[in-house]
Amino acid sequence: MSDTSPVIEIQNLHKAYGALEVLKGVDISAPRGNVISLIGSSGSGKSTLLRCCNLLEDSQQGEVLFKGEPVTWRGTGHGRRPSDAAQVLRIRTNLSMVFQQFNLWAHMTILQNVMEAPITVLKRDHKDVEAAARAYLDKVGIGDKCDAYPAQLSGGQQQRAAIARALCMEPEALLFDEPTSALDPELEQEVVKVIKDLATEGRTMMIVTHDMKLAADVSDHVVFLHQGLIEEQGPPDTLFGAPSSERLRGFLSATTHAA
Repeated sequence: MSDTSPVIEIQNLHKAYGALEVLKGVDISAPRGNVISLIGSSGSGKSTLLRCCNLLEDSQQGEVLFKGEPVTWRGTGHGRRPSDAAQVLRIRTNLSMVFQQFNLWAHMTILQNVMEAPITVLKRDHKDVEAAARAYLDKVGIGDKCDAYPAQLSGGQQQRAAIARALCMEPEALLFDEPTSALDPELEQEVVKVIKDLATEGRTMMIVTHDMKLAADVSDHVVFLHQGLIEEQGPPDTLFGAPSSERLRGFLSATTHAA
């Protein structure tokens, strides 16, 4: 029997910036091998939720669990911080994030970009990492760009390099924060194809996306966030085919017309 225990679990998560409450008590789970998509209007809390998962943002209340292990905290409210730096590093290195802006180092070649973290953070063998990095660049379709610099690549190629960099960490899960929103439609499809390929491999992924077709095609479970709360969630067929919430119907209607 395959292991479908949660890689990431969020329980009653609250996050505020000063007086602005962005997440108001959210529960979410990403079982192993599942793709979870987070959708919702701008400002609904999707990206903040993703950043709380790998502790790029500190939450004020609630639990964050990685493979059943709760993050340990010190302090309360706005003063709450993770208390174990080694635990934070372990979780972050196992939850590779792919950002909207590709965040590649301009002074390094694409190959060097992909190799950097496994060598410096994980202390892996240079030769092994180089072999893996070349294989992942081949996998995302830019194996011929190893010696190029980011500025020499299109946006779609840069984002695929960022995905290869995330994969080279051999993470337990991949977190995508609007991975296609900075791209032209033509280049967007290159990245969508890579994400779809990864989904068919049974990788654990959480994706914040404005692309409803991508969410419908790759997800096992879709979560619709509205003003910091989960308004509706379920399998994509149900959520997109027969939404029960008026807000979700309105959101889907608006995104369809915008497209």
